[in-house]
Amino acid sequence: MSHHKNIQKLSAAGLLISLGIIYGDIGTSPLYVFKAIIGDRLITPDLILGGLSCIFWTLTLQTTLKYVVITLQADNKGEGGIFSLYSLVKRKAKWLIIPAMIGGAALLADGIMTPAVTVSAAIEGLGLIYSDLPTVPIVLAILIFLFVLQQFGTSLVGKAFGPVMWIWFTMIAILGLVYVLKLPEILKAVNPYYAYHILSTNPEAFLIIGAVFLCTTGAEALYSDLGHCGRANIRISWIYVKICLVLNYMGQGVWLWGLQGTKLGDVNPFYHLMPNWFLIYGILIASVAATIASQALISGSFTLIAEAVRLNLWPKVKINYPSEQKGQLYVPSMNWILLAGCIIVVLIFQKSVNMEAAYGLSITVAMLMTTILVSVFLMRKKVPIYLVGIFLTVYGVIELTFLAGNAAKILHGGWFTLLMGISFFAIMWAWYNGRRIRNRYMKFVDIEEFFPLLKNISTDESIPKYASNLVYLTSANFNTEIESSVIYSIIQKHPKRADVYWVLHVDVTDEPYTMEYEVDQMIQDKLIRIDFRLGFRVEQRINVLFRKVVEELVESGEFDITSKYKSLEAQKIPGDFRFVVIEKIISNSNSLRFIERLTMSCHRILKMLSISERRGFGLDSSFVTIEQVPLIVDIPEPIRLIRIK
Repeated sequence: MSHHKNIQKLSAAGLLISLGIIYGDIGTSPLYVFKAIIGDRLITPDLILGGLSCIFWTLTLQTTLKYVVITLQADNKGEGGIFSLYSLVKRKAKWLIIPAMIGGAALLADGIMTPAVTVSAAIEGLGLIYSDLPTVPIVLAILIFLFVLQQFGTSLVGKAFGPVMWIWFTMIAILGLVYVLKLPEILKAVNPYYAYHILSTNPEAFLIIGAVFLCTTGAEALYSDLGHCGRANIRISWIYVKICLVLNYMGQGVWLWGLQGTKLGDVNPFYHLMPNWFLIYGILIASVAATIASQALISGSFTLIAEAVRLNLWPKVKINYPSEQKGQLYVPSMNWILLAGCIIVVLIFQKSVNMEAAYGLSITVAMLMTTILVSVFLMRKKVPIYLVGIFLTVYGVIELTFLAGNAAKILHGGWFTLLMGISFFAIMWAWYNGRRIRNRYMKFVDIEEFFPLLKNISTDESIPKYASNLVYLTSANFNTEIESSVIYSIIQKHPKRADVYWVLHVDVTDEPYTMEYEVDQMIQDKLIRIDFRLGFRVEQRINVLFRKVVEELVESGEFDITSKYKSLEAQKIPGDFRFVVIEKIISNSNSLRFIERLTMSCHRILKMLSISERRGFGLDSSFVTIEQVPLIVDIPEPIRLIRIK
């Protein structure tokens, strides 16, 4: 953790890491943004200057002011991202779960589009050297290699990300500067008048603004990766990145200045800034930068899913930790979903120019949701209400305008992103609400009423001993309560005698890295409850954590682990532990509303596809018993049977 804090402080290493991790997406946008703005329109001074002005002010208002200056303030113990932000504000109102889920789903959809678009745009540069080269197979090969690589961890490759991205940004700045020096007047595009003029006079203004938005698609990553780099490193490194981006866009504007009165066709202005002798090197660097951008989005998607699982917004899935690097994780199911999505995108759209139509829609939605949550955060921080109102109004209008511009893309490819986003949201909605409906019918009882009976069962030698230590997981938030299903399991289903009964409860905190526990000896040496307080980014390895707690209790003399079997006790051999995991099954019920029955049907399917509670909590299968208990919703009508004598 101390090493992590050092990285978060302003330093040369921190700045270099920021370049490598954060700016891949926004940094590779010059590959396709200006090409998308020009499209098949006639090249005019108004279009060039207006496009440049829109880009400059989008980067200034959206990326710099909203994210770098304002949103980075909303750090959750040093962590960022939409679920970290939600954890900060969720106690304000229950409805905030909706923008959090929509934003999370939109970011996952973006995780499918970004690798396909950036890699395709980079590789298509080879067409300038080899005109008949089919780029689709090369793009697919790079994407497959990238996703297969994930399972081995990227810490080694990650160390090279910073220097490579520094080379990339320096390269695009120099390429742009060479052209800006030829026509310095192009810098007048920073005047917002040109942006206003193009958007107020051009009949295709909404299509233009949809293309302009692509220049800021990586802004959400600035906030999501706050925990990896720290606020100071992001803010300082962004100054350099923005200068490099603006210089390159201005250089593209100068190159286009000489093409007035013509149409762009399939030509990419970015590659025409390069001298012929440098082209192959430029394409190579662009390809590596595009791969890094894709890697950042993939890693971000894994982190997002891991947080969603712990916040009960996503089904429990297998999460691996391929290296010791902090925050490095691998989610196999999400990896293959993203790969399948990328392959489908490449096969459907073939070229980056076609993919641009599908790109941007989901990230606009994510930004809008972040605006809502940040507004609530600012109110929580006692920021004057009129300033919060200004923030919400200004960015609400900006992002709704971008959304309207991107909505025009729905029929031209945006439908794919929309479909992906809706699918991810539906999974979150069904899982979250399915749990709520199920918990509504869970019955809790006062555990103190059963103290005498539990003592008697523990000492009743007529009942075969089930285990020396019997461990149950509970969702009861209060020490005085326990699920009736746990009592049923111990007393009625099959009486279970044990020397000690343990009850474990996990409370996921609003902070990212909390690791605390509390012990309550409810019946001295007979019934012990442990409450774990774990952050939403902490792996819930209950098996390991519980063992650690028992070791500490033994060391402090609060618990004697020695087996009570006489032959083993004489040799001071520790007693055995057995976990009982109770799976609660809700019956199909006519008392549930139609939408609730539909939600529960989806929840059941997701539960079948997800990993078990045992694997989710990292429990050893050789020490676990699974018991299924139905949750009865309907009160059955009395059965009328007539006995015939």
